[in-house]
Amino acid sequence: MTDPLTLMAVHAHPDDESSSTGGVLATYSGQGIRTVVVTCTNGEFGDAPGGIKPGEDGHQEQDVAQLRLTELRKACGILGVSDLELLGYHDSGMPDWDYKDRPDAFCNIPTGEVSARISGLIEQYRPQVVVTYDVKGPYQHPDHVHAAEAAVAAVAGTGIPAKLYLTAMRPSEWQKVWEALRELGEDVPEPREITPELQQQMAEMEASITTTVDIRPVLSRKRDALFAHESQISESWFSKLPPDVAEAAFGRESFIRSSDASGAPLPEDDLFAGLRNPA
Repeated sequence: MTDPLTLMAVHAHPDDESSSTGGVLATYSGQGIRTVVVTCTNGEFGDAPGGIKPGEDGHQEQDVAQLRLTELRKACGILGVSDLELLGYHDSGMPDWDYKDRPDAFCNIPTGEVSARISGLIEQYRPQVVVTYDVKGPYQHPDHVHAAEAAVAAVAGTGIPAKLYLTAMRPSEWQKVWEALRELGEDVPEPREITPELQQQMAEMEASITTTVDIRPVLSRKRDALFAHESQISESWFSKLPPDVAEAAFGRESFIRSSDASGAPLPEDDLFAGLRNPA
């Protein structure tokens, strides 16, 4: 019997599934494809209600974790996710926080242990496509890097997925977002000087993208899933973007095809290109 088409997304924290892969999860679930989200941590170092940060009075790690997992389940329901798997590790916090030095922090769990658990899920669900982060990408959160390293090892070790994709974001799209928010008077990073070196780096990032999926038909569902994580983005700038800018910047999700056994030509507009049975 042929395994059902299955997409597995391996993420670090509750809300990552919506921000970087919400569009493809909603798109493929709408096509009847099984979608599996693996969330490595419980998000203990997110904000408590009222924007209370870790270390401040009123921030209770376990309460925050339970709230974030509740929000995660709601978001996955909006996106039509078939199966949610929680690995239950402890959030490591941001790269410049001391919390990441705790022995129970996810980034300090041996990669082999995490990879073995992800491998077990790959063997259980047998996804043709796995999506995770780019360990060389610009966002070097220790939990994102660790989740990606474990997922990549699991894909290679099991040999089951036909395709491995790494999430990517086009610098040109972020420039549109920042420009629009500045015009609205929002407090966002000042524009960087576009030196020849930076221009080259941006060009290389854009050129590395192999696969772009049009998610405009489900963009509203992605937005609703993001806002299901209300405790983390109640003051988010995302809600303040004009609709045309939001569609231009977030109306597609981009990926780097890291490994492939399908032989599908590049560039692609479908993560399952080369894997679907001909009609």
